[in-house]
Amino acid sequence: MGIVVQKYGGSSVSDAASIKRVAQRIVATKKAGHDVVVVVSAMGDTTDELLDLAHDVSPLPDGRELDMLLTAGERISMALLAMAIGNLGQQAQSFTGSQAGVITDSAHGRAKIIDVTPGRITRAIGDGAVAIVAGFQGVSQDSKDITTLGRGGSDTTAVALAAALEADVCEIYTDVDGIFTADPRIVPAARQIPVISYEETLEMAANGAKILHLRCVEYARRNDMPIHVRSSFSSKEGTWVVSAERMSDMLSATLTNEGDGEAPVMEQAIISGVAHDRSEAKITVVGVPDKVGEAARIFETLADAQINLDMIVQNVSAAATGLTDISFTLPRADGQTAMTSLARLKDEVGYAQLQYDDGVGKISLVGAGMRTNPGISAKFFKAIADAGVNIEMISTSEIRISVVVNEQQIDDAVSAAHRAFDLDAGEVEAVVYGGSGR
Repeated sequence: MGIVVQKYGGSSVSDAASIKRVAQRIVATKKAGHDVVVVVSAMGDTTDELLDLAHDVSPLPDGRELDMLLTAGERISMALLAMAIGNLGQQAQSFTGSQAGVITDSAHGRAKIIDVTPGRITRAIGDGAVAIVAGFQGVSQDSKDITTLGRGGSDTTAVALAAALEADVCEIYTDVDGIFTADPRIVPAARQIPVISYEETLEMAANGAKILHLRCVEYARRNDMPIHVRSSFSSKEGTWVVSAERMSDMLSATLTNEGDGEAPVMEQAIISGVAHDRSEAKITVVGVPDKVGEAARIFETLADAQINLDMIVQNVSAAATGLTDISFTLPRADGQTAMTSLARLKDEVGYAQLQYDDGVGKISLVGAGMRTNPGISAKFFKAIADAGVNIEMISTSEIRISVVVNEQQIDDAVSAAHRAFDLDAGEVEAVVYGGSGR
């Protein structure tokens, strides 16, 4: 059998008992005949605790030193897991990101993987050992400093290693049984999705779903690496994330004769799920002169400040004044930087004022079936209206509709949209096994 890469999140290795349970699962995979490479996150809330400690010491910790500190969490996990596996009679070797050959750029705190040269991992596998790699980290190609990949970086580490090793699959173990049609913490009746395409998963990840990191899915799609999302707390089948072509084959493969007593035919759902995001803010530039180049000047300034924007809406210019308003959403963490950058433009552009609102949230309806089913938008907007929720902004793609609403009304809107598209799983409630949600 081939190579299986498994990634275990912080809730899966939160304490000694959890680490022992994970070790048993890994050894069972090895005994089934697979070569196993494991990527681990820091235990529980270790990364958050280290961040808090750093900011207690310094309000603006140096990026290089912060990366040195934060990578300690994964090194603890990998060493403890190697010990637990060894105690079960199976050889294991642990490696930091740099030892595993994860090469990145030099952007501390948000580094991107440039290359993976897994020579030491390959040798460990050849010696019959389980290779355990610290996720979330690598080494800069230029400075040779330790770097971190940002939130969700362990997922990206796992997929990158799987691609470099030409693994059969990358298994992402978490504290829920797979990918659901909505966050089970908000919609307990959310339905588990058995198989979903890279494109739909990308939209869900980009719009607030926390189950997989956006860059992880992008890397998997680029390398056509199947991702299998499962719970480390149960033996349920989980969710497969694959190409649209492979998804079609997997759905077709469920076609069985009625007398076989097997699962019925699955059809691709019109709507895959409802995602939400509480981490955004909205800025409105009021009274912008409706002249060629003014919008470009505003957004060039934001680009120079390294700020990623999401939705953008420009009102029709008022004929009497020749002025317009431009609104956009952005990560809440970048709000102050954006406001400071735009304030410097006031005299140059001549806008009237800036308005900042950090009490908003985004809800997104995602599904490849939207392409061929009319009336989806009307149904979505009516469900939100019937829940008494006002829509402030709207954005669409071929397989996604997103709206900005008051943050306090996100739960109501998510539940209403979920019910409107018959996504509830009936009496069965989704289970969240662990994790503080921090």
